[in-house]
Amino acid sequence: MNTITSKEAQNRFGELIDTAQREPVTINRRGRAVAVVLSNDRYRALEAMEDALWAARARLAAESGFVGTEESMSFIKEMLNADA
Repeated sequence: MNTITSKEAQNRFGELIDTAQREPVTINRRGRAVAVVLSNDRYRALEAMEDALWAARARLAAESGFVGTEESMSFIKEMLNADA
C-alpha cells in the first residue's frame, strides 16, 4: 500500500486520485495514519462485504433464538399493559 503525508496529498491531489484507482493510499499526518483513499469500486466492494457479513450475523442470531425488533416491541408493549 502506498503511503504519503497529508502535505503531499494536498500538493499532489490529482496524482493521489490516480494512484488510488490502482491501490489504496494511506495518508499520514505527524507520523500517524489518519486516512486511506481508495477507488470507488474498491469502496463499494468493501461495503458489499460488510453488508453480507451483517446479513450472515443476523441470520445466525435468528437461527439461535434471538428475536427481531417487531417481536421485542410486542413483548415490551405486552409487559407494559400487564400492569394496567
